[in-house]
Amino acid sequence: MTDEWGDRLAGDRALLDRGSTAERVADLLRQRITEGVFRPGTRLSEESLRAALGVSRNTLREAFRLLSHEGLLEHQLNRGVFVRLLSSEDLRDLYAIRRILECGALRNLAAVPPEAVARVGAAIEAADEAAARGDWVAVGTANMRFHQAIADLSGSRRVAGTVRALLAELRLVFLVVPDSRQLHEPYLAANRALHRLLAAGDAPAAERALQSYFDDAEARLLAAYSAVA
Repeated sequence: MTDEWGDRLAGDRALLDRGSTAERVADLLRQRITEGVFRPGTRLSEESLRAALGVSRNTLREAFRLLSHEGLLEHQLNRGVFVRLLSSEDLRDLYAIRRILECGALRNLAAVPPEAVARVGAAIEAADEAAARGDWVAVGTANMRFHQAIADLSGSRRVAGTVRALLAELRLVFLVVPDSRQLHEPYLAANRALHRLLAAGDAPAAERALQSYFDDAEARLLAAYSAVA
């Protein structure tokens, strides 16, 4: 496993130029955590990461600090830094704030350009393609893109950035649930239905649908997560 992610991150070195900051390293690690390269409970070896990415100890530690602040990593005394394993209460809190931000983003629907709604549709197409080849982890990744595109409808970079961090945290929950298909398949149709409302410009109906969507998703995920976490 260490060799696998070491090789993956070594390939990412080209994304980090000589002027790279801790924020860029944190962005890269956040992306790989979201993709499932690092699963919850994984210890992140400072030495291996530095060798893979070619960054300084201080840069990496600052990136760790940033990701710990976001709730993705945790430092355990005398043990090191680990990808965080969330609790059921964390999950409830994530859905509470997602309702506020993503549902709120839909109220800006009349002001967004058509290409913003098209990005929501593009994420659905990516999910359908992944489902057709049986790649349910990729379906989960496409679902993250779908919800990020919804947040982007707000027109606020702060909302977009906050939701990006929330979705990365939520992916830690997804990665613990063993049956990715059971987790993601029900929402392929739900995502399409929501996109149709957005494309029609019906923001009130879309917001009601998303509220119901979140209620169902939270209940399903809590049931699945509590059985394995």
